[in-house]
This record gives sequence, C-alpha cells and structure tokens, in this order.
Amino acid sequence: MTDTKITDRRFYKAQQEADFAEQQLSTPQTCSKSYRLAFQDAEFLLREDLRPVRFQLELLKTEMLLDEANIGSMLVIYGSARIPEPDKAEELLAAATDDRSRIIAERMQEKSRFYHEARQLAQLASQAHITDAEGRRHFVVCSGGGPSIMEAANRGAHDVGAESVGLNIVLPHEQAPNLYVTPRLSFQFHYFALRKMHFLLRARAVAVFPGGFGTFDEFFELLTLVQTGKVKKMPILLFGKEFWNRVVNFEELMLEGVISPPDLELFRFVETADEAWNAICEFYEV
Repeated sequence: MTDTKITDRRFYKAQQEADFAEQQLSTPQTCSKSYRLAFQDAEFLLREDLRPVRFQLELLKTEMLLDEANIGSMLVIYGSARIPEPDKAEELLAAATDDRSRIIAERMQEKSRFYHEARQLAQLASQAHITDAEGRRHFVVCSGGGPSIMEAANRGAHDVGAESVGLNIVLPHEQAPNLYVTPRLSFQFHYFALRKMHFLLRARAVAVFPGGFGTFDEFFELLTLVQTGKVKKMPILLFGKEFWNRVVNFEELMLEGVISPPDLELFRFVETADEAWNAICEFYEV
C-alpha cells in the first residue's frame, strides 16, 4: 500500500525541471543555445518575435505579486520628478544666474510645497487602514517609484509604517527607485503601456500633482478612459489650481467644442492633502 494520493502532481514543477537541466553532463549538444529550456533562455525571450510574451509577463508578474500582498485598491499619486523639497528649492533660487533661470527657480519654489502635500496625503491614506471582509487592503499608496513628488508619496506611507508601491520604468538614463518604496512592492517595467495599465487596474483615486510630459500623459489618458466610459468614475484630484489653469486652458477646450461641459467635472482642483483625502472619503462614503 503506497501513500500516493490522487491529488499528487504527476508532472515535475518547472523549477525542478530546471534543476535537472543544470545537473546534465556537459556535451557539445547540451552546451548549445538551442538546448536551453525556453523559459531559461534570456536571449530567446528577448527576441523581437517574443514581444507578446514579454507583454504578458509584465502584466502577470506585477498582478500576481500585488494579489499575494493582499492589495485590493490603490491611491495613485502622479507628479513631477523635478519638483524639489522646500529647502532644495531655495538652493536653486540662489544658484539662478539669469532672468529665465530665476523665473524657473521661483516657480519651482512655489511648487515645492507640493512635496509636503503629497507626503501628507500618503500618510492620511496609509493611516486609514481600510480593509475589506477578505482582508484586502485599500488605498495603498502607489507612485511611479522615482524622485520628487513620487518620493514624497512613498515617504509618507513609510512615515507611518505602511507599505507602498513603486512602478518604475527602465530609461536610457539611470532612474533607481526611491528609498521609501517597499522593496517587495518595487517593480520595474520595460513597457510604458503595461506600467500605465497597472497604475489604473487597482486605482480607486488618483492625485495629480504638477508635472511635465509624463504626468500629462498619465493624467490625460485617465481622463480619456473615464470620459469614454472605459473606466468608472473615481476621484481625480488636481493639486494646484493656479498651475493647472496656467498650463492647460480647460475652459477653452470646452468652448472650442472639443470636450463637453460635463467633462470639466471629471476632475476636481484641490490645494491640500486634507482637502483631497476628504474628497476621497466623501466619494466612497468611508
């Protein structure tokens, strides 16, 4: 009588098969690239023809690890990688050498207060400790994992002993994750499309701080998804009304007829973390 159960596996796991392959004798055949197991062959996986597979891997890896971490939803925080902390903003102003650099430094100094607001918003969301009946955590802070506003978001969660997510992207120039991202929730992407998808799959509120091309890309894509009904409405909070009205004339877009008056209600201007968190709580009746 054996102790073999009907539920026992009949095939070895992939890791076991990989271990077996490592133990094989070295011969001209086993040393050939063609003999490598496909899932261990990095050169094969990086071929142009394998792009669909890499798409799937980037989607699955992050999705599975976030599920394993019991993250049910996220508060996503977008914003510039360039806005300095207030003390560093003063250094920029002191270093300005001409009129244009002085104007830029002065405006950076104006926006430096948003570092504090992003950090405080992350603290408020993390301290709420909102979970559901299945133990999934909600409004877990998520940023792009980089410096400046993104760092402030992860730092705020870290301040109160909470985990936070960082979704980094591989760039030609070095961009290491900021030191406040929870290591097990620090992800790196090759494809912008998959990164942006993961921002929004679990997003239940999005705070958009002043930023440049990347922030605009993420913000307007979200607006498009909500406007077209591909994504259900959620709180979209624009920090800094003066900045946004200076760089984007939303009213003129409406008067030109390229967006509708109700589209102006898809987002809400806020100035402080308290105002933003209250808007989120009001929306979800938390």
